[in-house]
Order: sequence, then C-alpha cells, then structure tokens
Amino acid sequence: MEARRQTAEARREDVIAAAIPEFGAAGLEGTSVERIASRAGISQPYVFRLFGTKKALFLAAYESCSKRIIAAFTEAASEAEPAPGAVLEALGRAYVALLTDRDKLQLQLQAYAACGDPDVRAAVCRMYGAIYETVARLSGAEPETLRRFFATGMLLNVAAAMDLPSLAPDLDWARALLGPLQDVPAQR
Repeated sequence: MEARRQTAEARREDVIAAAIPEFGAAGLEGTSVERIASRAGISQPYVFRLFGTKKALFLAAYESCSKRIIAAFTEAASEAEPAPGAVLEALGRAYVALLTDRDKLQLQLQAYAACGDPDVRAAVCRMYGAIYETVARLSGAEPETLRRFFATGMLLNVAAAMDLPSLAPDLDWARALLGPLQDVPAQR
C-alpha cells in the first residue's frame, strides 16, 4: 500500500502544530527551526519552503492560537443563555478552558514579549483587536465591561503561567488576588 502525500496546506498545519510548543518554550529568537522540523518529521528546508522565514512561522503559529480563541468564543456565545451578562460569562468559561493548554498559553505570552519586533507587534495588535471585536460583537457589552473582561483575562494568563491556582491554598496574597478566579484549572 502506498502512503498518501499530504497537501501543502495539511503539512503547514502539521508544522504549525509542531511549532507551537517550541515557540512557547523558547520564543521567536530562542527557537530552532531545526527542532520544529524534526518534531514535524520534515526537513528544515521544507519548513522554509512552506513559510519563508522563522518569523513568518512564528506569526502563523500565533495567529492559529488567536483564531482558536475566537472560535471558542463564538461557540460559547452560540450556546449561552439569552440573559444579560450570560454571553460574557460563557466566554469567560471558554477562555478558562483554553488556559489548560500550556503550550498555546506560553506562545501567546511569547508573542506579547516579542512585540519589540514591528512585524510581531502588528500581528499581535491585529489579532488582539480581532478577539476584542469578537467579544464586543458577541456580548454587546459596554467598553468599561469589556476592559474588565480583558483585564481579568490577562490576570488569568499570568495566574495560569505561574500555575497560581495550585499554589493559592498556601499563599495568602494569591488567594486574595484570585478571589473567585481560584477555580481556574491548574496546569498539567
């Protein structure tokens, strides 16, 4: 039986999936394309043929993670009760569920850290704006409510990155900071 060849698009998705944990762990500058290629089971030159540059691959991986957030929010909103505030609560629960994927969380944080690069900053602004606009459209919330929602999301990012929910029982300051957010799942 002859093995079927993957399309370039399917191979791109495989490379992005392999790149997410690598970029999440070491960032744009610290990640080796050779490690990504090895993880994806292809040659380094083929990675460059698919993406052109390491930065383009980083941006594709970041965009993939951002689109996952938008898809999760869209799905959560479609299943939310038609009550005031119910959509934002559903979006918050959906985001908390996404935080259990440490590789994607770390890539998101690495993208923020790499905003000194103008191309990365532009991509992060574009995707963050798309997430903001999605939440605004789906929830119909006022700007102040949206600011609180996004501020809480950033707190959740930091808490999840530090695995603060698992540490909170032993740390007074962590319990006080997280308050009702202590139900954020601990990292795996």
